[in-house]
Formats: sequence, C-alpha cells, structure tokens
Amino acid sequence: MLPESFLLSFLSNYFYMKPLKITSNFEVYESVEELPQAIQNLMNKAILARDKAYAPYSQFKVGAALALNNNEIVAGSNQENASYPSGLCAERTAIYYAGAAYPEAQIQNIAISAKSMKHKVEAPVPPCGACRQALVEYELKQKAEIAVYFMGESGKVMKANSIKDLLPLIFENSVL
Repeated sequence: MLPESFLLSFLSNYFYMKPLKITSNFEVYESVEELPQAIQNLMNKAILARDKAYAPYSQFKVGAALALNNNEIVAGSNQENASYPSGLCAERTAIYYAGAAYPEAQIQNIAISAKSMKHKVEAPVPPCGACRQALVEYELKQKAEIAVYFMGESGKVMKANSIKDLLPLIFENSVL
C-alpha cells in the first residue's frame, strides 16, 4: 500500500489544476500636477468632459479624453437613459467617436476622471468591464498599447501602460 502523502501528491499533480498567478503593474502619481504636461492637459480635457456628463440617475459623472497619434484629442462623457442599459459610459463614448471620426488614427493615451454628486471621490476610478473590453478591442486593432490614466475627482492618478494590465485575460477574436 502506498503512503497517503504520496497518493495526495500524485493526485494533486495529476488531476488538479495548478494555480496561475497574474500580475499587473501600475504607476501611482500623487496628483495631476505630477503627470507629464501633455497628460495633465489630457486629464484636464477629461475633467471638462466629466462636468458635461448626463447622469441624472446614478449621480456619477465620468469624463474621458483620448490622445490620438494624429494630434487630435477626443473627449466623451457618460450619457444615461431611464431605460437601462441604453446609456453609454464616457470611455466608450470617446472611443467610438474616435473610431468613427478618425478610423485610421491610433489611440495613444486615455485619461479618465470620475465624480459623484453624492460624495467626494478621491480614489482612482478605473474603467468598468465593458469599457475595458472596448478599449482592448482597439488596442488589438491598432497593434499598439494604450496607456490608461485614471482618477477620481481629485487626488491620486493611476497609470496602466496597457489595457491588458486592467484586463489581463482578454476576450479576443481568436477565440471566436
């Protein structure tokens, strides 16, 4: 008869999945003022877009600004609708506009700022899952990473060098 420890070791190595560790790297800036000047300008465009958001239901305003490689800046804000989920997030509003208006341009950076009308948001607010999927589609399409800068209404700003840092197990066309 085999020792129990041998059997358990054999079974766990043969029949059970092994853990997979996934890590993401981010940069954290204490404030917008620490960002490179071009990214400060981009974040300021996101903040202006955020303040134009139509968010009467959630009371949560989000603005996004994209820097394109053709020197254009495209901004968007969340647009809500009483018929959920007919609204659209700021990031997708900006991405889809950029895709329609400048189909050949590449997105280099995106800046995102979020603000609640109910309380102060000081922690960085990353894109939702649907927006991450939309962003990764464009990152794959252009075969170049998109840097993502995100913040609340004030305070720290986080940077991901690629959407894949925010969505490491991507769903892409190769699985279709």
